[in-house]
Amino acid sequence: MIINENLITLDLEAKDRGSAIIELSQLAFNDGKVTSVDDFVKSVFEREKTYTTGVGNGIAIPHGKSDAVKEAMIVFGKSVHGIEWNSLDGNPVEIIFLLGIPNENVNGIHLKILSQLSRKLMDEKFVERLKKANDKTEILKALNDINIE
Repeated sequence: MIINENLITLDLEAKDRGSAIIELSQLAFNDGKVTSVDDFVKSVFEREKTYTTGVGNGIAIPHGKSDAVKEAMIVFGKSVHGIEWNSLDGNPVEIIFLLGIPNENVNGIHLKILSQLSRKLMDEKFVERLKKANDKTEILKALNDINIE
């Protein structure tokens, strides 16, 4: 499973992009999805340098490929206050999908995950559902068909 309740936080404490990535990476570490927060975060920060992952509409999709990632995953975070992310539309981010991909990345799984997620994020009702959700089960139900193995 690429997402579970342990990989979801609805009250992200981070006030900036870097802290958000670290906080979400810690959830992945606590759930055994990554072997090193530092190594994984480094790969995500490298990707952040190339192009913003703030896709607009209050959403960011930071991601990284790393030997520290044991299996493909999505970590979901929701910020009550919004986080400056240098987003394409200039607005703060409320919803963050942190994707972690193992370096071996068999079958281009990260492209499959990004493709499915991007398609869903074009649906305004879906995005509103995520923004209004106040329970981890609601998030899991909304994301249930993004489960590539």
